[in-house]
Formats: sequence, structure tokens, C-alpha cells
Amino acid sequence: MNGLSDIHGLDFDSSSFQKYIAADCDRLNFLRDYLSELGVKTSVIPLGEKKHLYVNFPSTAYNPMFKVKTIISHYDRVAGSPGANDNSLANFALADFAANLFKSRPVHNVRIFFTDGEELGAEGVSSQGAFALADLFRKIGITNDDVYVFDACGRGEVAVLARAGLDSKISGPFKKKFLDLYERTQNLLKKSMPNSWMTLPVPYSDNAGFLACGIPAVAITFLPKDEVSFYYSNLMSDKNLEKAVMNCRIDSDSKNAADLSIQKFKYSEKMPMTWRLFHTEYDNFLSLTPESYVLMKKILTQIAENKTIA
Repeated sequence: MNGLSDIHGLDFDSSSFQKYIAADCDRLNFLRDYLSELGVKTSVIPLGEKKHLYVNFPSTAYNPMFKVKTIISHYDRVAGSPGANDNSLANFALADFAANLFKSRPVHNVRIFFTDGEELGAEGVSSQGAFALADLFRKIGITNDDVYVFDACGRGEVAVLARAGLDSKISGPFKKKFLDLYERTQNLLKKSMPNSWMTLPVPYSDNAGFLACGIPAVAITFLPKDEVSFYYSNLMSDKNLEKAVMNCRIDSDSKNAADLSIQKFKYSEKMPMTWRLFHTEYDNFLSLTPESYVLMKKILTQIAENKTIA
């Protein structure tokens, strides 16, 4: 059976989820109330016109010997779309994960942000809400976190690590730190999903804002297995496809809106069906797959348990 009604036994509140993806939902306040009911304390961090939600773990959750792991999941969505996969399921999985950490109270070194304004990235990375957050990190000297972005994790059983950042022309310490994080993330996926992950070109998410500020960040998304095979085959046969994918949510060479729409239309049939549902009415509850929620929580657990010397 498709949809999340299958997973009531996994602490997933599907009735709350249906309210969260309703057209009239105040998603920030809903998410904050939902977390509060789970016993999770939060703070709203306003940066410009954007409002990010931060989880207030106690100081006892952190050990300065180890790296802090910042986990990010945007809560905003495009008007007219339920945003079930982009990015509501990841929000709920991360909220339930935060609640589990609060209850068990381990030393986990995890920071969690639910960010605002990710969907504005199509207007340029500096308009993205995470850019201002990353810029704040940089200004106050938080540049050594491992930053993990979870976006569109509600469809499929294959975890996809975005290749964004690998082709960065920036060398020196940034490049070294990024490659180190990328390698460790691959090892993390091997442990949590040994036979069901890969690296692929993926449209930018909140990782774009952090990369633009010189802070290494990786993005993880999910895709169904058949869509991964289809997409990979198209990448091998069309060398222009990767560039088109990477330009989907950031500045393109062309500033002409008509040119941009033509480019997106030209390549859309070669991209995964999951991505074609983004920003439409079809990114709804019924498009989700129940195993995705479980698999995302496996990855989150691995992140929390992983300890890297600072």
C-alpha cells in the first residue's frame, strides 16, 4: 500500500502530517507546537525576513572533543503545492528524531535547524534563507561543523548523496574539509544503508548557501530504485544533463525567464519522476513511500552516533 498510513507503529503521526501539508497551515508555528508536544524545546531565529527554527538541546548533549553535526531540513514550500516530499516528510522524521534524542539524552553533538526560504534559491543563492544562516555561522566562527542537509526524503529506498561541491574551484582548506566530510558521509551511508545508496548530480538545496559561504555541507535526498537507474542512464548518454540539473535552483548563465523555462522543459523528461513532482499539486501524501521515513531515521541515528575528533 502506498502512502504513510502503513507506519503508525513507528511514531509517525499521519493525522498531524495531513494538517501540516494542508494549504492553510502556518508551518512554522505548527512545527514548533508539534515539537513542543514531543517534549522538544525550540527557538525561532529571525534573519531578515526569514524565520528559522532551532532545537534547544541541553549543554550536556555536547562534548567539545568532537565535531558538532548540524542537520538542516527546510520547512518552507512553494505556494500551491502540498510539499509532502519537498520537504514535509523530512521535517517530521527530523522532529521525531529530535524527540528521541531529548528522551534518551545521549551526548550526541547534534544541532538541528528547520530553515525558511530554501525555495527562494531559484532567484540566486544569496536570496536563500540558509545563506544568511551560513553567513551568521561564518561571522561568529562556526566553520568546522559537519553540515548535513536533508531534502526530499519521502520517496524511494535509495539514499542519494549530492555531488554538489566536488567540482568546487575553491582550493586549500575549504576543499580539504569538504572532501573529508564527503568521504565520511559516504562511509556513514555505507553503515546505515550498505546496498542502497549512491552519489549523483542533484539540484542544490540549503547546501548551496553554506557552500557559498565557504562552509562545507552535503545534501542527502531519496529516490526510487527504478528512477535512479533511469536517471543514471540519461546522465551517461547526455553530457549536458548534469549541468542542467545543477542549474535548476541557482543562478543560470541566462537571466531571461523564458530561456530558463525552456531549459527546464528540455531536460525534464530525462530527470527522475520524483523531481518532476516538485512544486506541483502532485507532491502530495499519496506520492510518498513508507520505507523512506524509516531509512531517513536510520541515517540520522548514524549521524548522531558518529563521533569525529574536532
